[in-house]
Amino acid sequence: MADPRFFDNRGPFSLAEICTLTGADLGSADGAAMIADVATLDGAGPLHLAFCAGKSAAKSFAQSGAGFCFIPKDFADPPPAGLVTLRCGSVPHAFAAAARHFYPQSDMAAWTQAVAIDPSAKLGEGVTLAPGVVIGPGAEIGEGTRVGPNTVIARGVAIGRACDISSGVTISHALIGDNCVVFPGALIGQPGFGFASSGRGHVNIPQLGRVILQDKVEIGAGCTIDRGALGDTVIGEGSKLDNQVHLGHNCHIGRHCLIAAQAGFAGSSTVGDFFACGGQIGVADHAHIGAHVRLAGRTGVMPGDLPGGQDYGGVPARPIGQWRREMAAVALLAKRRKRDKDG
Repeated sequence: MADPRFFDNRGPFSLAEICTLTGADLGSADGAAMIADVATLDGAGPLHLAFCAGKSAAKSFAQSGAGFCFIPKDFADPPPAGLVTLRCGSVPHAFAAAARHFYPQSDMAAWTQAVAIDPSAKLGEGVTLAPGVVIGPGAEIGEGTRVGPNTVIARGVAIGRACDISSGVTISHALIGDNCVVFPGALIGQPGFGFASSGRGHVNIPQLGRVILQDKVEIGAGCTIDRGALGDTVIGEGSKLDNQVHLGHNCHIGRHCLIAAQAGFAGSSTVGDFFACGGQIGVADHAHIGAHVRLAGRTGVMPGDLPGGQDYGGVPARPIGQWRREMAAVALLAKRRKRDKDG
């Protein structure tokens, strides 16, 4: 469900209208039934429309409290009690069309205010605003926070107390805790990279989630933190991001993590507490990294689970000792080949 601080829901809509819009099969369901919102399988209620793209979501589908759900035409799992299934040719395309119907202005913030600081914004005692700051409607900034030149705080954003937000920062669709630091040029809350693809091209899937920064988080210069697709992108308390780090939609970073420059985390990847990594690492979508993991620079983590409490290196990531032995063996083979050639 989208947060009304940031998104305007144009619903409810009838089930028949949604099926006509998306091409989904209404079957014997009551077309007059009303749908209030779109949601994830895990977070949906009886008035919500969710989607199940296939077997990878079968467990969430079986346990969902959703009232309605798009499923593939060949999906055979029985739905839980009370869930109306809507079979369609392409679940991502159907859900993208439905989400856009509920939230037609989700892709871009509408800046219509005539003044730099919207009258409905709430600024705590001792807030300092440098020249060129723009603050949108309903935004909140806690006491003692400082905002640098030419920074944009969009509609509904909440920033806690004693934060330092540097120059040239853009923050939207975000809730930020106390004592956070955001360095120049960071972009927080932009839409994630989500598309429904086919032979005719790529269709944007509306990104209706948020970014949550817990207390004492630091975001380096030039970082990009995408908001969630439906849920949240979360950075845990005390975590520190170096410059030019990218987090895709729905990433979850644990508490007190250290992430070096140019690291990239694909959508829906998760990292446990006290994670640390060198620069230029890459984490694939839906990878799950345990707590107290350390990654050598340029390590690549594939989808799946990486157990906690260990050091890893290489592509794909493997225990650091194994990776070093493999690198040493490759170097030795290269020396032998050169010696044999020269001999």
